[in-house]
Amino acid sequence: PTYDLPYEEEIIRNPYSVKCWMRYIEFKQNGVKSVLNMIYERALKELPGSYKLWYNYLRERRKQVKGKCITEPAYEEINNCHERALVFMHKMPRIWLDYCQFLVAQCKITRSRRTFDRALRALPVTQHPRIWPLYLRFARNLPLPETAIRVYRRYLKLSPENAEEYIDYLRSCSKLDEAAVRLAAVVNDESFVSKEGKSNYQLWHELCDLISQNPDKVNSLNVGAIIRGGLTRFTDQLGKLWCSLADYYIRSGHFEKARDVYEEAILTVVTVRDFTQVFDSYAQFEESMIAAKMETTSEMGKDEEEDIDLELRLARFEQLIARRPLLLNSVLLRQNPHNVHEWHKRVKLYEGKPRQIINTYTEAVQTVDPMKATGKPSSLWVSFAKFYEENEQLDDARTIFEKATKVNYKQVDDLAGVWCEYGEMELRHENYEQALRILRKATAIPSKKAEYFDVSEPVQNRVYKSLKVWSMLADLEESMGTFQSTKAVYDRIIDLRIATPQIIINYAMFLEEHNYFEESFKAYERGIALFRWPNVYDIWNTYLTKFIDRYGGKKLERARDLFEQALDGCPAKFAKTIYLLYAKLEEEFGLARHAMAVYERATQAVDNTERHHMFNIYIKRAAEIYGVTYTRAIYQKAIEVLPDEHSRDMCLRFADMESKLGEIDRGRAIYSYCSQICDPRMTATFWQTWKEFEIRHGNEDTIREMLRIKRSVQATYNTQVNFMSSQMMKATTNATGTISDLAPGQMGLDDMKLLEQQAQLLAAEAEQDKPKLKEKILFVRSDTSRSELAELAKQANPDEIDIDDEDEDGDEDQGPEGKLQHHWEGGVVVEQGAMLQNIHIEVDCVDTENDSVIEYRTMPTLYLTFLSAMF
Repeated sequence: PTYDLPYEEEIIRNPYSVKCWMRYIEFKQNGVKSVLNMIYERALKELPGSYKLWYNYLRERRKQVKGKCITEPAYEEINNCHERALVFMHKMPRIWLDYCQFLVAQCKITRSRRTFDRALRALPVTQHPRIWPLYLRFARNLPLPETAIRVYRRYLKLSPENAEEYIDYLRSCSKLDEAAVRLAAVVNDESFVSKEGKSNYQLWHELCDLISQNPDKVNSLNVGAIIRGGLTRFTDQLGKLWCSLADYYIRSGHFEKARDVYEEAILTVVTVRDFTQVFDSYAQFEESMIAAKMETTSEMGKDEEEDIDLELRLARFEQLIARRPLLLNSVLLRQNPHNVHEWHKRVKLYEGKPRQIINTYTEAVQTVDPMKATGKPSSLWVSFAKFYEENEQLDDARTIFEKATKVNYKQVDDLAGVWCEYGEMELRHENYEQALRILRKATAIPSKKAEYFDVSEPVQNRVYKSLKVWSMLADLEESMGTFQSTKAVYDRIIDLRIATPQIIINYAMFLEEHNYFEESFKAYERGIALFRWPNVYDIWNTYLTKFIDRYGGKKLERARDLFEQALDGCPAKFAKTIYLLYAKLEEEFGLARHAMAVYERATQAVDNTERHHMFNIYIKRAAEIYGVTYTRAIYQKAIEVLPDEHSRDMCLRFADMESKLGEIDRGRAIYSYCSQICDPRMTATFWQTWKEFEIRHGNEDTIREMLRIKRSVQATYNTQVNFMSSQMMKATTNATGTISDLAPGQMGLDDMKLLEQQAQLLAAEAEQDKPKLKEKILFVRSDTSRSELAELAKQANPDEIDIDDEDEDGDEDQGPEGKLQHHWEGGVVVEQGAMLQNIHIEVDCVDTENDSVIEYRTMPTLYLTFLSAMF
């Protein structure tokens, strides 16, 4: 056609230009396919080495037959085209891949396989990974496993790391023998790294499952040797491997071999987890064997031999279940053969079987190393001897004890326990002399002396310093020995310097029982020389008590010396009891003034926590001996030295005493002094007590003075920043909320105002917490009285005395010519009960008669309600 002429002319001019041919082909792309193919053929004839032309031509030809039957001749023509292309394009993997895929789609198995092989031979090895995936997929889809196996074998020579893929294929096509061989090779290759992320143990486990579950299909491997190799290699997973080996024999029909494997397993595993796995599998195996036998017997009918066999299996199963605790104990002992507790448990499991118990004890004492033992190895020897004793074989028990005393224990206490048990056994059978001989032998001085804690020496050379043995010997000597022998034992204990305070006290009590009083006091003195505070406290306490009970006031100076010696260096924690004993001695047998001096010393020497109690005792005894007036100095001293909470209590008691004595002014002075440590908001009880005191004994002026002091004290506490902050925090956490709750958004603008508001809330709470008066207060009204007095006076009182107040009113209206002149500087006058905020006040009260000036300087939060009394 005429529209082809430009392309034809261009081709004639440039026959070797790929671009010209491609433009022509693109122009004919939608035309007749035969013409397009002819153009491709003409182009390839001129340019046979063009990859672009070949690739597009082959792709076009494959598209032309797409959807047609694979038996049509066109497919063969395209195959020939590929073959012609490969003459020039044999190094191009894309051509090979397209050709191979095209042949696979035609189901030409042999030709496809040979083409894959040709591709692998033609291409360099670096490009083989592009061919193998397609080749392997083709091989796996074949109905001929042998072909795929041979292909995989060639592939693994190039890529051995993909062995797992081959093994999976073998298992899928039931070639288990080959799979087991390959898997065993993988497991034995230490350099193999699983692409699926499996560990060497997981591969081992797969191999064990494979060969144990398919014994009839795996013939190329020694299954027993492989699994036993795994047992030595993976010691932390023995249970699963033993079960795999037994499962192999069970599936092979070798039931006796399987039973032997289970027995070997439960006797060799060393962990409870492995034992549980093996034992459960073993029990399940026996159950399945019994069930199978019962089914066989029911189908074949009753037979005597079958019944006997069934009974035998049942008996074997019952014995297995009964053996479980013992087998588990064996596992624990294999973990630690030096575990004394497990040996004792093993003996209990053999209860009722004397021969096994003896064998167990024998094995235990031979196996357990005292230096490595967990628990006390001596308890095994003692239990062994007691077993013979319970069976009335004393000679054998003595033999065991004699052997036990020669064992090199880790600690002296173990050997001492053996000697004591040996002696107690003789005592139980009333062999008292033999018991004494045993303990004397235990405490005999060895040929080579050694210190008690010298671990380089055997315990036999150190047991002579064991207090446990000596204590038992002393008890036996007291019960069955003579006085001199017992005394010798106690003296020996003290000489060895192993005595305890209790031993000293026992020794002294023993001497006292035999009327050797001075000897008992000497024993106390020896004990005091051995020990220091606080261990010597019990000895001193007992010694002093016994001495006083013995001599009373006969040896008063000696008793005083003892008390002084006891108190020398005595810690404050233990001084109270000794001082009280000392004071009691002086009261009963000495001088009263000496007793008071002791009490005075005691109040300074005792612990701070007991000082208040000591002062109470001092005051009580002083009042009983000298009378209550003598206690005034004691009260004053107590108020000075005690902390505020106890000092407050002392003040109340002191004031109460003075009021009972009729010393009202002294009592009021005490209340006034104590008020300085009593915050009205925290100690409302004190102020209520003072108010009741003033109601009973005071007048309007004293009440006014009390209230003035109360507000002054409260203002003092308010000006203490730390105290205020702590109280505010306490209040805010309880009920009143935070400062920001009082005035949200105002923090930072007027902090002092908010603090004042908080203080008002606290004052209101304190006012509410005050105890209510049960009786009305009856006083003369006064125009100048405080608001609180006004409230009290408002209550109706039929007994009220009418007194003219004109003089008082006149006095309080004095001007500058009056007695008091009030000068205000730097401040402002406020109404009664008001609070000054952010203002510093200086009040000068000038006494014109005495020419004295009293200055009141207050902080910003001072309550100025007291000013009403001055105007």
